[in-house]
Amino acid sequence: MQLIPQTLAWQDEFASIRRQIHQHPELGFEEHRTSELVAGYLRQWGYEVHEGIGGTGVVGVLQNGSGSRSIGIRADMDALPIHEESGVAYCSQHAGKMHACGHDGHTAILLCAARYLAETRRFDGTLHLIFQPAEETLGGAKRMIEDGLFERFPCDAVYALHNMPGLPVGMFVTQAGAMSASSDVATIKLVGVGGHGAMPHKTKDPVVAAAELVLALQTIVARNVPAGEVGVVTVGAIHAGEAPNVIPDVATLKLSVRSTNPDIRKLLRQRISAIAQGVAQSHDLSLELDYDERIGVLLNTPTETALLQDVARELVGSQAVLTSVPTGYLGSEDFASMLEVRPGCYIVTGNGNSGPSGCMVHNPGYDFNDQAIPFGASLWARLVETYLCAA
Repeated sequence: MQLIPQTLAWQDEFASIRRQIHQHPELGFEEHRTSELVAGYLRQWGYEVHEGIGGTGVVGVLQNGSGSRSIGIRADMDALPIHEESGVAYCSQHAGKMHACGHDGHTAILLCAARYLAETRRFDGTLHLIFQPAEETLGGAKRMIEDGLFERFPCDAVYALHNMPGLPVGMFVTQAGAMSASSDVATIKLVGVGGHGAMPHKTKDPVVAAAELVLALQTIVARNVPAGEVGVVTVGAIHAGEAPNVIPDVATLKLSVRSTNPDIRKLLRQRISAIAQGVAQSHDLSLELDYDERIGVLLNTPTETALLQDVARELVGSQAVLTSVPTGYLGSEDFASMLEVRPGCYIVTGNGNSGPSGCMVHNPGYDFNDQAIPFGASLWARLVETYLCAA
């Protein structure tokens, strides 16, 4: 194992910073306190700091030497609307908000790397550290890009990291190609004619149609998605009526739709629309379909992925670097938006497999594992020194 000694020596210091952030969680585009904390440390270490990018985003710039290459590394900062039940001494001080996904840890990791790189400056080129808001709502990356992120801070490649409970600390996982799934939301309204529950023949019942539609939608993955490809169509909510003896005018279905293949993503949308139209027509109902394509498939580019895998192997050894994502991982990540406009790679690091650190993310019992800080910080520091190699 070749972790950077300084990151190990600073682990407690950056764990303390992480726990400060943990105690004061902020939801998407509300990360004012966190952004100020990040900006303050970056200025202290000599970075050129830019605030308010995409709302509450922060970018720290450090240039060294005369090299023309540039690299971006992103950390997310936002929390979730969850009431914390982790039992840690530094739990959230804000009811109904908590860092249940480890973004406090991701921020601490990048700050630790930032300090090391500022002190050592063993690179030739330009470093952009991107502290992003609102990852959880899948909108922060797009907002920063629309605010001129890559025009103002050009990056030849961009990288990001996320923790993974259940994976031992000190292990990394990344692969070329699809690393996380697309995430789309469809809202389907079936509009009919309501009436008395005792006289359904005088109505156009959207509830019966909704029941049929739920089952019909489940045939898409079973009968339209090729074996070996990944698709998910989940009906997560159905709303219709209030009283048992009243047939309502409207039934509404809300769907979560995911895939790890852009072509399958298009297929799912086409089939959902066609089936919804067919069911509505067969029941003589009107259809209102709102399809929100929120985030695309996160696609790691081959060259940048191979480089990051090599850097990780030098740190922790080949046996601790997995090059294929476990089956069934269909989380979504808005870093996909950055990879749509720049080459790069997203990597997962172990968060441990016991206690709050082993609890799955987005759970009230979760907590980030501070022992992962030197692993992530060493990875980012060595990546920068390798990518912006000084002659």
